Amino acid sequence: MREELKILRRRFGGHTPSLLGEKNRYAVLCPLVEREDGLHFLYEVRSRTLSQGGEVCFPGGRMEPGESPEECALRETEEELAIPAREITLLGTPDFISNQAGFLLRPVLGVVSPRGFAAMRPSPAEVETVFTAPLSFFHDTPPQSWHYDLLPRVPEDFPYEAVGIPRDYAWARGRVDIPIWYWQGHAVWGMTARLTAQVVRALYDDEANEKEEP
Repeated sequence: MREELKILRRRFGGHTPSLLGEKNRYAVLCPLVEREDGLHFLYEVRSRTLSQGGEVCFPGGRMEPGESPEECALRETEEELAIPAREITLLGTPDFISNQAGFLLRPVLGVVSPRGFAAMRPSPAEVETVFTAPLSFFHDTPPQSWHYDLLPRVPEDFPYEAVGIPRDYAWARGRVDIPIWYWQGHAVWGMTARLTAQVVRALYDDEANEKEEP
């Protein structure tokens, strides 16, 4: 085998595919807690001293080299909320989110034990406050829906003739949906809302399918 082919085999043999052009990789824990009225999500409000301060989010952050999404999500949750990893039971990994800027967000779903919830101590440097909201609310209440368009801005001197396309070439366009839920003075929106919707949809779709089975 040619040496070049050996190099490519070493590079891609057994390679776990990721996002091409990825610049930033993050992981978040989508934490569930059991309360008297059912399952709730546990949310943070980011400290005003941070970028995107005041926004609602899940605990998480940038993945370190060699770190799995699960390891990152548990580490960040302990750093931000002081909930030990041993008090969180992981349930799985929902679909990830990527965007046009090379941003990859890997969610991890887990349930926090009553002891872990009682031990929670938010870090003032990162967390302004925390709150919970029932999954049933998100199922029963449609979000407000907004969107923005992704429009191509092609340079005037782009070499259309050299690449063999006309000047009126139909460049790909896109659209980003922005769901927003309001819960007790908090706005759950954007990527956090999209992850929320994914988990809620999976739960209630499965419940509906089970009820339909003979």
